[in-house]
Amino acid sequence: MTDLANVGVVGMAVMGSNLARNLAHKGHSVAVFNRTASRTDAMIAEHGTEGDFRPAHELADFVASLERPRRIIIMVKAGAPTDATIDALVPLLEEGDIVVDGGNAFFEDTRRREEKLRGLGLHFVGAGISGGEVGALEGPSIMPGGSRESYEALGPILESISAKVDGEPCCTYIGTDGAGHFVKMIHNGIEYADMQFIGEAFELLKGLGLSYPEMADVFATWNTGDLDSYLIEITSEVLRKVDAATGRPLVEVIVDAAGMKGTGTWTIQSALNLGTPVNAIAEAVFARAISSSPALRASAQKALTGPDGKVDVADRDAFIEQIREALWASKVVAYAQGLDEIRMAAEQYGWDINVGEVAKIWRAGCIIRARLLERIRSEYAAGNLVTLIEAPSIASGLADAQDGWREVVATAVRAGVPVPGFSAALAHYDQARAPRLNAALTQGLRDYFGAHTYRRIDREGAFHTNWSTDGAEIQES
Repeated sequence: MTDLANVGVVGMAVMGSNLARNLAHKGHSVAVFNRTASRTDAMIAEHGTEGDFRPAHELADFVASLERPRRIIIMVKAGAPTDATIDALVPLLEEGDIVVDGGNAFFEDTRRREEKLRGLGLHFVGAGISGGEVGALEGPSIMPGGSRESYEALGPILESISAKVDGEPCCTYIGTDGAGHFVKMIHNGIEYADMQFIGEAFELLKGLGLSYPEMADVFATWNTGDLDSYLIEITSEVLRKVDAATGRPLVEVIVDAAGMKGTGTWTIQSALNLGTPVNAIAEAVFARAISSSPALRASAQKALTGPDGKVDVADRDAFIEQIREALWASKVVAYAQGLDEIRMAAEQYGWDINVGEVAKIWRAGCIIRARLLERIRSEYAAGNLVTLIEAPSIASGLADAQDGWREVVATAVRAGVPVPGFSAALAHYDQARAPRLNAALTQGLRDYFGAHTYRRIDREGAFHTNWSTDGAEIQES
């Protein structure tokens, strides 16, 4: 043991405890602290032999046990608990020390905290950490933002505990102030969409009459191809699970109301502020909202009629393949929309984010890890893309999938199976490729009732038509 620990973790709930253990497993000496001392004691009692831990019951003792610059990772609840922890730490720190928030904080909160601590001579790093409890222990994907100077001192430690792909760490410097937490927010937004698409595929397979074991087999087969991903893998396992109490498939006894913790909503709110289209991700968020609206659903079930959700097709196997195509294509669009939002935010906030590097660190450790991400990384490395869907291999893949994608959406509509995610992703594809949209009519209507003006395709400037008088067009100054 050395005299001082080289990293500290505040918060000994499961995520914090597992991250501290991961650090110790990688050879780091780790100071640990929890506001409730008994939790620190319990963690040491259970895992203290796994590495070099330095438990402390007082925050001042915890800070004093760390080498300079101090590297302190906070793993507490987002919001007020995070602010309270920072406020308690700051008087104990010295210039150049580094405070890391490893929770799911809203990026604007991270920007505020970083500015405040920077004014005090301290570094504040908002680090998105994805992979859940297992990832925290065995190797997560880590998305740190903050100053480059802080990453020089902190980066090697974070890279050592991250997941690896061919020896490459799934951790990289993202950008200044709130960039890391913004990228993690987008990761979670894509995660929402991915799960919604999987749910829609599940409903269509069920509508075809497949049993739960048959559906599990379908997802397991898909996981061996270009849909290979963590979420597809565990979908197969969840569908195979039988409830011990009832003998029914577990999915049938789970209440169909999906929860949210905020990151999906933040993704949509931020996209609206940035003016970037993320309708496929938004539909996933709204799908969770309607699932958790029992009064609305109960009233609608009494009042509304429609098809019964049974899918009738001539060739069941061919349609299952088309569902796979729709799932893959929609997944691509969700990634494209999320990465587009990152690009727009980088321009807005002055973040120098390498989108290809983001895709690279998502290849392992995180919830949305997938074979597709290697293709995305390669495409961004090969050229300066405006959007992922223009990349050669992606565009050709979407072209190959689109007939099946369209058939799935049309069949689902006829059968009464809601597919808001598949539909929204397809609409984005068609809107993006259209030479003209209906926005010209929208602008005409806006000018008619509100004199908002419009631009012309043949002349520069803003124009207004005197709709209520002589109908003449005038050019605005």
